[in-house]
Amino acid sequence: QVQLVESGGGLVQPGGSLRLSCAASGSIRGINTMGWYRQAPGKQRELVATITSGFTTNYADSVKGRFTISRDNDKNTVYLQMNSLKPEDTAIYYCKLNQWSRNYWGQGTQVTVSS
Repeated sequence: QVQLVESGGGLVQPGGSLRLSCAASGSIRGINTMGWYRQAPGKQRELVATITSGFTTNYADSVKGRFTISRDNDKNTVYLQMNSLKPEDTAIYYCKLNQWSRNYWGQGTQVTVSS
């Protein structure tokens, strides 16, 4: 069993920054991929960024150059630094862990970008 707990969401003005965190606990294996996905109202959930346990990263084109994903393997925690936020970044952000071909999801954290 794996549990994921996200934190760090909130309300921010356009151009501002937020840092999301996701702590994983339970049966964590050394080789896995963690990532962030988001879902805006009326839209499908979409990839934001992923990072492997070997620190290989992947980003959606819409966030490249603005968002940075990182992780601390000792703490089983993944982070998402979001800069230059835009209103279109408003969504619920979900953390995901993939290991042994199984996906585990967090409960989500709301990010709202508005003036």
